[in-house]
Amino acid sequence: MDAIVSNKQADAARHQSLTIAALGIVFGDIGTSPLYTMHQTFGISGGLALNQLTVMGVLSLIFWSLIIIVSVKYCWLIMRADNKGEGGVLSLAALALRAGHAAPRRRAIISVMALAGLALFYGDGLITPSISVLSAVEGLSVATNAFDPFVVPLATFILVVLFVLQSRGTHGVGRLFGPIMLLWFTTLGVLGLSEIIQRPGVLAAMLPFYAIDLIVAHPLVTFVALGTIVLCVTGAEALYADMGHFGKGPIRTAWYFFVMPCLVINYFGQGALLLNDPASLRNPFFLLAPGWSLYAMVALATCAAVIASQAVISGVFSLTRQAIQLGYLPRMDIRHTSASEIGQIYIPAINWALMVGVAVIVVAFGSSTALAHAYGFAVTGAMTIDCILAAVVARWIWRWNRWVTYSVFGGFLIVDLAFFSSNALKIPSGGWFPLAVAAVAFAGFSVWKRGREALLAKLYRDAMPIKEFLAQWNRTTERVSGTAVFMTSNPAVVATAFLHNLKHNHVVHERVIFMKVSVEDVPRVGDENRIAIEKLGKGFFQISARYGFMERPDVPRALDLCRSHGLSFDLMQTTFFLGRETLIPASRSELRRWQAHVFIAMQAVALSATRFFRIPPNRVVEMGTQVEI
Repeated sequence: MDAIVSNKQADAARHQSLTIAALGIVFGDIGTSPLYTMHQTFGISGGLALNQLTVMGVLSLIFWSLIIIVSVKYCWLIMRADNKGEGGVLSLAALALRAGHAAPRRRAIISVMALAGLALFYGDGLITPSISVLSAVEGLSVATNAFDPFVVPLATFILVVLFVLQSRGTHGVGRLFGPIMLLWFTTLGVLGLSEIIQRPGVLAAMLPFYAIDLIVAHPLVTFVALGTIVLCVTGAEALYADMGHFGKGPIRTAWYFFVMPCLVINYFGQGALLLNDPASLRNPFFLLAPGWSLYAMVALATCAAVIASQAVISGVFSLTRQAIQLGYLPRMDIRHTSASEIGQIYIPAINWALMVGVAVIVVAFGSSTALAHAYGFAVTGAMTIDCILAAVVARWIWRWNRWVTYSVFGGFLIVDLAFFSSNALKIPSGGWFPLAVAAVAFAGFSVWKRGREALLAKLYRDAMPIKEFLAQWNRTTERVSGTAVFMTSNPAVVATAFLHNLKHNHVVHERVIFMKVSVEDVPRVGDENRIAIEKLGKGFFQISARYGFMERPDVPRALDLCRSHGLSFDLMQTTFFLGRETLIPASRSELRRWQAHVFIAMQAVALSATRFFRIPPNRVVEMGTQVEI
């Protein structure tokens, strides 16, 4: 009995620890939305007049947006669509593709939607840090206009420092994220409650009738304002994307019992302040705080904005790794910044690209009000894609009734499309930016995928099946001691590097391995299922090493696992042969001319297979070949 009680206490303590940790990672984006949502909705971006009807209507729309999109759609429903515990658009798409009878056309549509969702996330990854930090630093202008010239330089400096420190990882300071966000949300609740006490009537806005009244009275203006009201739910997709780090329970607990109440109280407090003092529209969030605490609030808000930015940056790193593993991006240098946390990674190329992009955005747009025109389009697009993919999972994986699926997800889709179409109105005034980023990213994914398929088809078009080669081989070639491992994408045929080695060196090692590293549509593969070996005879073997899309291949360790299958390796007696293709544009190609040039450029900057597969460089021989593509 004591053991059972002890285990329950340990589980409760672990759940509490994960809940606090989730506050620091998962809720940073949605938790900093109060900095700008109300201000933008009644400002130039939203265009709503400030009066009793509009304030109560907006509060009602915010409340029910949080309920429908975050509480019901993401926390309750979509979180059930976990791919071996992992979330995110690529995990959701992999789950949707797992429907055994999915038609090729449906599979193609799902793949395109997954890439579109990933591309939109890159746009969000540029804008979220910019608008969060800018909004926090703009709080200085509430104290005095003397700080106005320093807002943009200071915000830019903070963001640049954040990106420079990425290579050090967040393992040390990450332990502070949870407590800081705990203080942040508590402060949100306290500030909002102090204003609600003076005007408790605003709580009536929890009734949906106020939202309906606003829509009926001002349908067109309300539709336009949805483009800024949606800012209150930006970051909702992070709850699902970061599910693998903390689990469903801690995220749901944090949201239902702490984060959502604090957010709602703060929004309603800002609404009460606007009704009591319309002049507070210039910055209703910071004007909730007493004057003596303003600088402390700016400091706390900046910390929260940095934490929110860190969460988005880490999400971009994580999704980039998944895209590389699934074959949508070229190999890149992926560094682990923590010895204990596998999810903490750093990708230098992506980090510096994000830093430059964010700095340019802050300087070019210059204020959170201008950035609000660009914000929202990528988020609502990603939410719409999540909704459609989740509907596919519900229909074909969960075996929901057709009409139940259409009714439930059709309702969510109507809400998503309302927000998405409202944000589409902002394309000319700034929404074009995340759309352009997404278009460039999507083109990159598509070109790399098609280019790799065309390249592999060309490399293996006339390749001889390995079993046919062994049947014809007369063993007259000299055999040398040691093991030769030929990395290949198709272990069933003779590797090009093997043929080059045979042609130029006229020798064959006493043991020859054709090894393929494949990535499955699951997050991780256990070591017991990692390796498959086929003995071909005459000292030849086929080895397949399977990895999940959240893992980085490690060829030496995979070979070490072969011991349990009766095949052992001594790395000092093993030589790895890798093919290196030099690509040149072909006069006739499956790719368009611009696609061929882009693919060749991407191939040129790809990380070498030696580093990506963690092969010891002093054991590698590269065999070059020229290929027209």
